Amino acid sequence: MEVNKLNSLVELFFEKLNKIDKEKPFLKWLKPNKSTYTWHQVSEKIFKLTNKIKSIIKEGDRCLILSENRPYWLMSDIAIMNAGGISVPIFTTYSSNDYKYILNDCKPTIIIVSNNDQFKKIKNFLNPEIKEIISFEELDHKSLLIDKILKEETDTKIINKNLKRNMPACIIYTSGTSGNPKGVVLSHGGILANCEGAMDLLQPLIKKKDPIFLTWLPLSHSYEHAVQFIQIITGAKVFYAESLEKLISNMSTAKPTIMTAVPRFYQNLYNKINSNFKKQTGIKKLLINKTIDLGIKSLNKINLKTHEKFVNFLCEVLVRKKIQKQFGGNLQTFVSGGGALDKNIGEFLNAVGLPTLQGYGLTETSPVVSCNLPGDIKVDTVGPPFKTNQVKIAQDGEILVKGENVMLGYWNKEKETKEIIKNGWLHTGDIGEFENNGYLKITDRKKDIIVNLGGDNISPSKVENHFCNNEKIKQCLVYGDKKNYLVALIVVDQKDKDNATIRSIIENLNKDLTIIEKIKKFILISEEFTIENGLMTPTLKLKRKKIIEKYQQELEKLY
Repeated sequence: MEVNKLNSLVELFFEKLNKIDKEKPFLKWLKPNKSTYTWHQVSEKIFKLTNKIKSIIKEGDRCLILSENRPYWLMSDIAIMNAGGISVPIFTTYSSNDYKYILNDCKPTIIIVSNNDQFKKIKNFLNPEIKEIISFEELDHKSLLIDKILKEETDTKIINKNLKRNMPACIIYTSGTSGNPKGVVLSHGGILANCEGAMDLLQPLIKKKDPIFLTWLPLSHSYEHAVQFIQIITGAKVFYAESLEKLISNMSTAKPTIMTAVPRFYQNLYNKINSNFKKQTGIKKLLINKTIDLGIKSLNKINLKTHEKFVNFLCEVLVRKKIQKQFGGNLQTFVSGGGALDKNIGEFLNAVGLPTLQGYGLTETSPVVSCNLPGDIKVDTVGPPFKTNQVKIAQDGEILVKGENVMLGYWNKEKETKEIIKNGWLHTGDIGEFENNGYLKITDRKKDIIVNLGGDNISPSKVENHFCNNEKIKQCLVYGDKKNYLVALIVVDQKDKDNATIRSIIENLNKDLTIIEKIKKFILISEEFTIENGLMTPTLKLKRKKIIEKYQQELEKLY
């Protein structure tokens, strides 16, 4: 399939449909008693859903999706675009303030929601622009049940031929430093270009085995949202995981060949395997140590001596194959994105037989910019840039990206769009350098956005401002880059330095934040951040780097 010649993501789906065995299994939700949908069944449901949505919206209307991952998610996404709408996927873990802001910002005509639990999160923020609510399950509110729509008889099968590569496909909201999420408008061509770049990477793997994906990252995440279309291009069978808790058992069932995930998943995997390794003794312990040692040597392309090759063969049979079997036995690669993967974890996983490719991207780049290549992995880099975008390093070290994959702009935010895209180059806010082999390396971050181990972008200023609204909290600095949770430095008056009182205040304020934004632990200090002590700029902004340097040891102890 010549992806570069396609006009839209809708055309991509129907082009693939014409070339594939329509009775081939396509989508399967791993919850008990859920059906497997063939390509034909998926297409028929997309046609019916398209007809219903098209009867309600005008071209360019926003259609919001609020749901956990399931087959109806992909069907809804394609049907919205096929009907001429713009898909707006949103997270199920937002705070009520975020839901309120997003609904007012994008003003959807249709809301597609999975169930009552999700609907409760937005029901107080419905506005007059909303003409219809479509639900996957029965709601305690007037809605169109999707199963009823899909039972309607119709001979009308619309395939939207009017869509162009430069037209908006979706709006994906991401955290902004101003506090409110920003709607990133991605084009059909931007996501198609990203898929084209990814296919160069995946082609060698697809030739060996029919691709099977296990999806568990939220489809509202730009990373997993784009992966949907790679799954379509490759004609993959797609399994939707039940939950994060059941992910390992789901892997045994699905037997995936490719899995995409964020650093937190790989850290948990590392801890799980390492914990098991530490229990071993004697010959087993020796073999495990050799597996890691020789695996890292092979990864770094260090030639093994004759006796090492023999030992490595034993490691392959007795250790690596057993580990691979625990994850279904078919895994060709993990792909890590959405945040920095620790070098030691990357080396460890590759060494024990779980190939792990680290990539780099942003929601604003549809989302992938670069990724390591199978068989040529440099774990401390994010690989070479995709051929479908240009990457250069500015004089101050900032990574700049140019290409069709760069967003059309921020929804309703012309000023912010102009600040980040200059002369066609997207200013990523990340600092990096190119190694001699053309691999990109991220060395620092210019922008004040925390990226946790789950790959979630968190605006520290939003959280800090929220806490500083309480009269007993004078100042607050949030910390948690590449961590599992957020911690904070809380500045209070000496008279208010009562830990139990402040803890109660923080627990109460946490209720208004999303799970990832909540402060789990904190340190009380009475020294204020001021211009005089060098911890604040003349424009009264926190000098984060200096504050963190000063309190780094205390903050790290909270983990």
